[in-house]
Amino acid sequence: MPQLGLGHGRTNTSGLTVYLGKQTLNGSNPNQISRGVKQVILHPNYNSTTFNNDIALLLLSSSITFTNYIRPVCLAAQSSSFPAGTNCWVTGWGSIASGVRLPSPGVLQEARVPTVCTCLCDYLLGLGSITTNMICAGYLQGGVDTCQGDSGGPMVSKKGAVWVQAGITSWGKGCALARLPGVYTLVSQYQSWITSVIKLNLPGFVT
Repeated sequence: MPQLGLGHGRTNTSGLTVYLGKQTLNGSNPNQISRGVKQVILHPNYNSTTFNNDIALLLLSSSITFTNYIRPVCLAAQSSSFPAGTNCWVTGWGSIASGVRLPSPGVLQEARVPTVCTCLCDYLLGLGSITTNMICAGYLQGGVDTCQGDSGGPMVSKKGAVWVQAGITSWGKGCALARLPGVYTLVSQYQSWITSVIKLNLPGFVT
C-alpha cells in the first residue's frame, strides 16, 4: 500500500516506520498500527534546491486493514482547483513556534489556513520561487502556519462531504510570519505519476 510523502525526506528505509491511527507522540494510542517501509519512491524530477516536485511514495511492508480510526484520504484529481481563500486544514507534530517544540504528550495539532493566490505568494516569497507544482496557504497577518517538523503532513480541504488532500507540507520562511505563507506540494499535479508508479487506476482521485 503506497503512502504519500515528501521528496526532501529520507530515502533510506532502514528503521523507517509508518504509524497509522496515532494521536499522541508519548501518550496512549490504542487505535495505532505500524508498518515498515519497503521502498521510498522519489519523484524523478525532484529538485532539492527549489523543492519543485517535492513528493514521494512509500511502499509499506504489508497491507492495511481500515478501521473507524484509520481511513484513506481522497487525493485531488488533476482537474481540481483550490482558488485563493479556500479553507484548508493542516496537521502535524512539528514545532508550535519557530524553535519551540511541541510539549509532551505531543497531541497531534490541527490548524485552518486559507489558500493564497499563487501570484501573490510568489511575490511575497521571491519571484520565481513558486512553481505550478506548488500551492500556498496561510494568513497575510501571520499567526497560523505549519512549522519545522510538519513537513510531509497533509493539507486537506472539504469538498461537499468528502475530505480531499490538496497539498503536502513542503517549505516556508520561518513559521507563521506575516506576509510569508507556507508552501505545499500541489497533489493534483501528480495524478498521472502516482497512477503510473502504483500501476493501478484507483478511484481515489476527486475533483
